[in-house]
Amino acid sequence: MDDINVLHHRCLLNLRRRIRDIGDGRPAQERCMRLQKEGDTLSYQGNSEEVGCYVAGRPLSKGNCYFEVTIVDTGVRGTIAVGLVPNFYRLDHQPGWLPHSVAYHADNGKLYNGNPIGQQFGPKCARGDRVGCGIHSENVEAGFTVVFFTKNGKEVGSVEVPVSAEGLFPAVGMHSMGEEVKIDLKAEWFLEEDESMMMVDSHEDDWGRLFDVSVSGTDYPRNRHPGWSRGSVAYHADDGKLFHGSGVGDAFGPRCFKGDIMGCGIMFPRDYILDGEGDAGDCDGPAVRPCPAAVRNVLYLNEEEEEDGEEVEQGREGQNVTVFFTRNGKLMGRREVGVPPGGLYPTVGMLSSGEKVKVDLHPLSG
Repeated sequence: MDDINVLHHRCLLNLRRRIRDIGDGRPAQERCMRLQKEGDTLSYQGNSEEVGCYVAGRPLSKGNCYFEVTIVDTGVRGTIAVGLVPNFYRLDHQPGWLPHSVAYHADNGKLYNGNPIGQQFGPKCARGDRVGCGIHSENVEAGFTVVFFTKNGKEVGSVEVPVSAEGLFPAVGMHSMGEEVKIDLKAEWFLEEDESMMMVDSHEDDWGRLFDVSVSGTDYPRNRHPGWSRGSVAYHADDGKLFHGSGVGDAFGPRCFKGDIMGCGIMFPRDYILDGEGDAGDCDGPAVRPCPAAVRNVLYLNEEEEEDGEEVEQGREGQNVTVFFTRNGKLMGRREVGVPPGGLYPTVGMLSSGEKVKVDLHPLSG
């Protein structure tokens, strides 16, 4: 019995020592299988039938919240994955395939989030491209982590994973001969501010007169597309998907091109009241608090009031509304959303040079 207690005591000491070694500045223990690491270069050494994987010795943290991989050679298939995994992740699986891991795959541009079946996420990556992965450091102690990915310094998208940041380690996976990358575990990523990229040439004065969102403490991140962050929802023209508080969209409608008119509106429940805003009896003041008798939605007055034979859900009083999207005057679909503190504001997002739109904040809705 004493021998068992001694053995148990030694196991506890070893475990505490391993935990202490991770945080005391000692060299971290990297793990690697079927990949060769020379300096900052990783190259595939398998037979193209088996996955090779590298896991860094330290997780991302507030002080080191981003890393980057440069693709030197795509090899036979370009099956290179960049992402985050738990410390003791199985090295014979690509990052993102197993639970509590997430990765952006270069060969198909898909995001794998704890599942061997990926979701369309971003563009494919080729030789010379830089693929980055990071965490939003403000969430490291919240029990979940918002992980974002970049390509050549521009954010591709993000996803929320139910793992604390201290449990997520940088990882690279490969799966064909000739694949080679350079990894920078101390890379830094800064948003490139370029106001000329956003060109809005209609009703600009109206945009300027909108209430300052930051006053309400709900300042939307300037480096994130509408729909990517919590409390937001958006219809994206490039892929026709609806993004609702996530960097991964759902199939929603057709893609939109030059000349198309995209619209967005809100259907308020007839008894909608936003608690704590304005005066319930003042229907002539600023339209911050809709009065029950004054709220009228065009879509409630026509045949669109019923969907699949059932009346459209009105939402919870003062909390939920139905956001709808149109394309060239035709309804594309709806999504019930919760109203965040401060309300919902008209928003346009762009991600590439030369994009230009005209905005009408007062369109004729029929």
